Amino acid sequence: MKLINYLFISFLVLGGMQLNAQQLVLDVPYVPTPQEVVDGMLELADVKKGEVVYDLGCGDGRIVITAAKKFGATGIGVDLNPERIEEANANAVEAKVTDKVTFHEGDLFNFDFSKADVLTLYLLPDVNLKLKPKILAEMKPGSRVVSHAFNMGDWEPDKSITIDGRNVYLWIIPEKK
Repeated sequence: MKLINYLFISFLVLGGMQLNAQQLVLDVPYVPTPQEVVDGMLELADVKKGEVVYDLGCGDGRIVITAAKKFGATGIGVDLNPERIEEANANAVEAKVTDKVTFHEGDLFNFDFSKADVLTLYLLPDVNLKLKPKILAEMKPGSRVVSHAFNMGDWEPDKSITIDGRNVYLWIIPEKK
């Protein structure tokens, strides 16, 4: 009987650990970027008609939807959370921009964003730092990276602004050496 209890408790503990491990994957919290910050990010990045805007951790899709609707860009969003992707797609339908934006459920570290003219981020500082080498290696020179709230460590931004007390950073991808 003790063995059965031990196995049952072990199963519960391991099952709980597996569930927690799955939940950790989604632990970059979903915190929507206020619309005035979205507008400021896209203006700071100088988004132009016909450019391609990627949003990593796109949440409800508001950044790429705004880029399409207000700036005439096309947009691609990626998020690990299927509920956010569903919401983003519904928001794109409501905004009538489904011909200009797409959303993908996936891991941003395994996602190809090399075709982006503008890359937008509202992630955590350690995620930005982990992404930095991929950004510098894969993005084309002259493309822009805009981050709401968090910088990139020792990579100094080309410009930064404050909108309603919120920091926004801009980096321009340098020429490859």
